[in-house]
Amino acid sequence: MEKYALMASAFGALAVTAASGLFIIPALRRLHFGQTIKEIGPTWHKGKNGTPTMGGLTFYLGVLFGAVLGYVMLAVSVPGLLGGLMSDSSISMLLAMLTSYLFGLVGFADDYIKVVKKRNLGLKARYKIIAQTLITGGYLSALQLNGTLSTVVALPLFGRVDLGWAFYVLSFLLIIGMVNAVNLTDGIDGLASCVTFVVMMGFLFIASLLGNTTMALFSAAVAGGCAGFLAWNFYPAKTFMGDTGSMFLGGAVVTVGYGLGRPELLLFLGVLYLIEAFSVMLQVGYFKLTHGKRIFKMSPIHHHFEMCGWSEVKIDCVFSFVALAGVVLGGVFVYLT
Repeated sequence: MEKYALMASAFGALAVTAASGLFIIPALRRLHFGQTIKEIGPTWHKGKNGTPTMGGLTFYLGVLFGAVLGYVMLAVSVPGLLGGLMSDSSISMLLAMLTSYLFGLVGFADDYIKVVKKRNLGLKARYKIIAQTLITGGYLSALQLNGTLSTVVALPLFGRVDLGWAFYVLSFLLIIGMVNAVNLTDGIDGLASCVTFVVMMGFLFIASLLGNTTMALFSAAVAGGCAGFLAWNFYPAKTFMGDTGSMFLGGAVVTVGYGLGRPELLLFLGVLYLIEAFSVMLQVGYFKLTHGKRIFKMSPIHHHFEMCGWSEVKIDCVFSFVALAGVVLGGVFVYLT
């Protein structure tokens, strides 16, 4: 029955996400919630100016529907499997969903300021970091109170290590960094959706391997939401997810890793996001040190390949394969540890 619930969660999220685009995207267009393309971007992106943004609202509905559908199916058909609404695993799933939506809310505020207040930089960086820090602190505290947070992690070559107080410092850096790294990945049509679909399918497999049904259900729902959104976001995109969607996806990625009790897996499954973030850090650092020289033609690195002549579809495919390599390595790591 569990596999049918996972399928229902994934396909339910896919169907609702794709279908909700039929009314959400026209509504965004009527409200003139169009993306303003930055001057520093590739010149050929100017044709995308005015494309409706905040399209991530479509998979807000889809993921919620899919996750609840799968959970109810299992709760009704296999009583006791999930342990009820107050079980540790059920609360972990609820916390993962709530935290993802809260990160998405920060992204929504950022998009709203851009398109309604006409401030292209959106929410000021310091306010964004403060909000993300508060959400992260609340999430880690809730996991601690739920008894599902451990400072012991498995590290390559070192085995299981108790990081003690350093675990919390590193967790703040990892969670906030990964959420913003997913946001950076959303730079061309379909990229964040394709990569996150691969990542969530990986988490679905690993959660099933570890016997964590609720995290598997949430992973299936997010994967389905990404697939449904591609109906509207694959090249040429009819809508962009905006920070509304990318920060939600970032929240989903990190909370599944922590919900499984294996945050170190984010280093494997999130490798593409990390590459994107480090490309920006390297570019900025090198630019400042050399007073104007660049390593890449443009960062994040997907724009570098775009300016080298790669099509957006090619970048989507190649970057998704890189993410898949990280998923495979993560699966092997879980199996060995």
